[in-house]
Amino acid sequence: MKKLDLEKVFEILSTALRCPVCNFKYNLENTKIIETKQDQAGQLSLLIHSNCLKCKSNVVFSVTISGPEIFSVGMVTDLTGQDTKKFAEGKPISAKDVLNMHYFLREFDGNFAKLLANTTAK
Repeated sequence: MKKLDLEKVFEILSTALRCPVCNFKYNLENTKIIETKQDQAGQLSLLIHSNCLKCKSNVVFSVTISGPEIFSVGMVTDLTGQDTKKFAEGKPISAKDVLNMHYFLREFDGNFAKLLANTTAK
């Protein structure tokens, strides 16, 4: 899809999407596309972050556009727009990362004060 077409889609979506918490209509300034994908059949998938000016909640929307049909799922989150960009650009969690966390949690005694004191001292 051309950049101009994507901008038009974004404009339409930003006027149609409403906050799932308070039903306030989002505006373009507080709505950002995090990721776009388009398959060979022309189906467009968007990941959109928006924060509500009225109730201050953050929402991530997954939007799929397939021909004339638009499917949207919203999820209230504590991630800011900067957080979503950071995670979108980060490397994926590996199987090794998951195993390392498992081993850590298996031995962890639950004392976060001690853990944080050790981490900040390093």
